[in-house]
Amino acid sequence: MTAVAAKYDALKKMDVEVLAISTDSRFTHKMWQQHELKKMIEGGVPYPMLSDAGGRIGKVYGVYEEMAGVNIRGRFIIDPDGVVQAMEVMTPAVGRNVAELIRQVKAFQHVRATGEATPSGWQPGKKTLKPSADLVGEVWKVWKPEMAF
Repeated sequence: MTAVAAKYDALKKMDVEVLAISTDSRFTHKMWQQHELKKMIEGGVPYPMLSDAGGRIGKVYGVYEEMAGVNIRGRFIIDPDGVVQAMEVMTPAVGRNVAELIRQVKAFQHVRATGEATPSGWQPGKKTLKPSADLVGEVWKVWKPEMAF
């Protein structure tokens, strides 16, 4: 959460809204903010931390663990139309990559704006693909795996 908070200004400039949601109460969120998060990043987490008591939101997104009564950690990229474009759910022991989140948001925004496709590892300014019937079976001519790195 604090890694996302460290890049919050960059995300806001990209017109991204960040929300954190857990089954913890708002009082637990307040205590966490005061006793830990503010020690990790100045001012604490600047985006809303929402309480999902009972896991209703987590159930909708498939991350609510009924037996433990918690939402499994994950992230979702939801487009302006409310459509989930990407999700990542990982074991709590493995952290998520904020740079990859930002890359994916830029890729989704580029695709939305241009209709082009962004191949593996795409970064702004790198080659895109223009989907068409002529491209079917011909991607190998214009894109190579080493271009992903």
